[in-house]
Amino acid sequence: MTLTPSEEGVSVTPRDFPTNRGGLCQKGWTSADVLRAPDRITRPLVRGESGDLEPVSWDEALAYVAARVRAIQAAHGHDAVAVFGGGGLTNEKAYQLGKFARVALRTRHIDYNGRFCMSSAAAAGNRAFGVDRGLPFPLADVAGADAVLLVGSNVADTMPPLVQHLGPVRAKGGLVVVDPRHSATAALTDAESTGAGGLHLRALPGTDQVLLLGLLHLVVADGLADEEYLAARTTGWDDVRRSVALWWPDRVARVTGVPEALLRRAAHLLADASPARGGAGAVVLTGRGAEQHTDGTDTVTAAINLALALGLPGRRSSGYGCLTGQGNGQGGREHGQKSDQLPGYRMIDDPEARAHVAGVWGVDPDLLPGKGVPAVELLGKLGGEVRGLFVHGANVLVSAPDALAVRRRISELDLLVVCDFVPGETAQLADVVLPVTQWAEEEGTMTNLEGRVLRRRKALDPPGEARSELDILADLARLLDSPAAFETDPATVFDELARASAGGRADYSGLSHARLDAVEEGLFWPCPAGSDGTPRMFTERFAHPDGRARMVATTPGAPADDLQPDRPVYLITGRVLAHYQSGAQTRRVAALNRASAEPFVELHPQLARRLAVDDGDDVAVTSPRGTAVARARITTGIRPDTVFMPFHWPGAGMANAVTNDATDPISGMPEFKVCAVSVARADLATALHEAPRPDTEEIPA
Repeated sequence: MTLTPSEEGVSVTPRDFPTNRGGLCQKGWTSADVLRAPDRITRPLVRGESGDLEPVSWDEALAYVAARVRAIQAAHGHDAVAVFGGGGLTNEKAYQLGKFARVALRTRHIDYNGRFCMSSAAAAGNRAFGVDRGLPFPLADVAGADAVLLVGSNVADTMPPLVQHLGPVRAKGGLVVVDPRHSATAALTDAESTGAGGLHLRALPGTDQVLLLGLLHLVVADGLADEEYLAARTTGWDDVRRSVALWWPDRVARVTGVPEALLRRAAHLLADASPARGGAGAVVLTGRGAEQHTDGTDTVTAAINLALALGLPGRRSSGYGCLTGQGNGQGGREHGQKSDQLPGYRMIDDPEARAHVAGVWGVDPDLLPGKGVPAVELLGKLGGEVRGLFVHGANVLVSAPDALAVRRRISELDLLVVCDFVPGETAQLADVVLPVTQWAEEEGTMTNLEGRVLRRRKALDPPGEARSELDILADLARLLDSPAAFETDPATVFDELARASAGGRADYSGLSHARLDAVEEGLFWPCPAGSDGTPRMFTERFAHPDGRARMVATTPGAPADDLQPDRPVYLITGRVLAHYQSGAQTRRVAALNRASAEPFVELHPQLARRLAVDDGDDVAVTSPRGTAVARARITTGIRPDTVFMPFHWPGAGMANAVTNDATDPISGMPEFKVCAVSVARADLATALHEAPRPDTEEIPA
């Protein structure tokens, strides 16, 4: 989009760009309002003796932070200070934050909120293809397909401009949506909305992998696999083929709740669309609904196996892709924010990678710390092994699973430093708050869901004393006697990033601000020096040394927090059209608050009748971790055994007070998308909670 500053404010104009095609959602149209948030943080704040955050100078704030870091690390070691980053940071800031953690703080403890978003797809993509790029093809390719399988993503609410690309597929009746809810995206499959109709597979929460294995079983049993492609371009097919023999249609229908006839229709629709059978193409897409489970990596692997069995990856208007959930969710995980990675998607425990990056930074490779731990595990160390925490571009008190426990652990820290531009819930608990620039007030680059690297250009000056994280990190690194230099000019930082990424899986070495300024539509990575980028990956080979994709047999697991007699309902969480992530920005936009003013709980009429709940009643949703209270919305658009809550609000209606922090053992992604809860009218739940309980004998731990 294009921003035009004036005395009245900033106007927003959508651009006819290949991804959004002139479209914006409510959040895009109103995004400039966040720049004028009335409670914008414009001066550094330090918590004083009164217990309140008080304005101080930049010199005072940074000196205080440096002194506290030195004291903590002197007492407890380098790893006692941690960094938590965000998928909304520019590539330059994400790169510099990772460098700051490893060189200035010398801590292994860095991770970011992208661990909550796409990490299972990243792990599955790396395992299967040897590289992780959300969409390994331009988004426009989707419109040329005959069929699209969309598993666990409500794009009509979360990224409405993308729906344009689904239009031709919908018109052919080729859209298949897997979702426990009849969401706005599932409604796109209705015959009355398309004129042709598609398929909505309303699977039981936590059974997406079973459904995908069932579809692959049918592809094998009905002779629909592209055996020539599989023989030439994959390994592991025999093991996968044997493993899916266990998932015959009747069994899958009983586990998932999806009728056998719909399973057969979906399998044949996808197969008939595949190029091997004369179709224009088929695309398999996954989102958070498939990933945010303790078997999320294997669920995405099952989706990739299905795509490979049909011969889709590397062919036009075909393939597997993952839909990114944050503004720079792709670039944010490529350049050093993840606990196990260095820039260019290099692994931190690879001696060759360490030597290359250390050479760019001008330090001894032995200075670099080892691998850290994923976000949920990192948050679990707060107040114990970790005594100090830097937070950049995240609001963990609302967005993390089991958020009440995170709040307790944060309160036990010796130092919490938050870089933010509004006083989000995490910033309100900080010892130091450092005001930073917003998106329209800075230069930089972002990498979108297609792997397209784009320029972000400054449109106006920041208010007050707000500064870029590049400046803040450079000053702190100097105060901490960093052995490496920290540049502050975004173009110079990007040039360093490009050198550090050279030869890595995410190779940006052929890119620069100047080159991107000359290319209106951006360039796709990998883009090594001398290259024009790679819009479509895997056309000839995959990124493994032998050029073949790895197919891996998977076995579904049950939810870590499955149904119990006293918790007989599944909770699923997600987004609404008007809000984004923890809501720290969107809840400050009046138009968005009018559109969606408060949290809610969706219940099926059968469940509502059983609980004596009427539409608009306050409903309590409770797990062993906490309770969230919100107004009931009664709808046939959800399964009778499931309730849905959005996660954008703090306070009494905070969905993540209830969610489970169990994680996928491969990706470290938490199981946001399913946990067992009890549901009751709030007045009855309160009465039950306050009723006298019989004495019980304590059992020693």
